[in-house]
Amino acid sequence: MAETDKGEFSGVPTTVRGAGGLVTLEGCVAVITAIVLVVRGLLGHDQSAASGYGTAAWFGILGGAVLAAGIGLLLGRRWGRAIAVIAQLLLLPVAWSLLTDSHQPVYGALLGVVAIAALVLLFAPPSSRWMAQEYGIDAEEPRTD
Repeated sequence: MAETDKGEFSGVPTTVRGAGGLVTLEGCVAVITAIVLVVRGLLGHDQSAASGYGTAAWFGILGGAVLAAGIGLLLGRRWGRAIAVIAQLLLLPVAWSLLTDSHQPVYGALLGVVAIAALVLLFAPPSSRWMAQEYGIDAEEPRTD
């Protein structure tokens, strides 16, 4: 590991690492769901193979991206934040649907709490300062424009 990598890794705020943990968990759940859907399709439990495998591919691709973003955040990679934020914003309507139309309040509440917690951590002041460092913005210097 290079000298700059050590400094960057050690400078990652706990808010970013916490969000990375939550996002990694979401990605793992999605990838596991994809695997379960493929196994169910292979065993003939789905109504149509295209639906089961298509849904599995959807969960696998998106879950893989979310998993990569979460791991990226845990490793101090700034690119993971954008993917994580978009994923959380897309999961909020899913949580609402689970709470209301799908009549799955436990899953909806759990998903909503995790998504909101991840967003709070991703936009916490230490996380924002950490992101701003990439652009050479120092939190201590007042802006003059």
